[in-house]
Amino acid sequence: MKWTHVIWDHIPDGNVEHVEEHGLTMEDVEFVLDNYDAEGVSQSSGRPCVFGEAPDGRRIIVIYEEVDTDTVSPVTAFEV
Repeated sequence: MKWTHVIWDHIPDGNVEHVEEHGLTMEDVEFVLDNYDAEGVSQSSGRPCVFGEAPDGRRIIVIYEEVDTDTVSPVTAFEV
């Protein structure tokens, strides 16, 4: 599934902060959302997730909420 819009929350405790806490950038996450190679469900939250490689080669998971068929809101992402 490919999304055309990504919602980022530039607020305290928003998804930008959650991603940055794990040493990733918005660009890393968007790259994986566009180029993932596996899908799943987060064991801790039950939310959907995708796996892929960031541009620097790190394997990451992106946990997200799908707003609609064109829009996704990452919840968090981290290296696996």
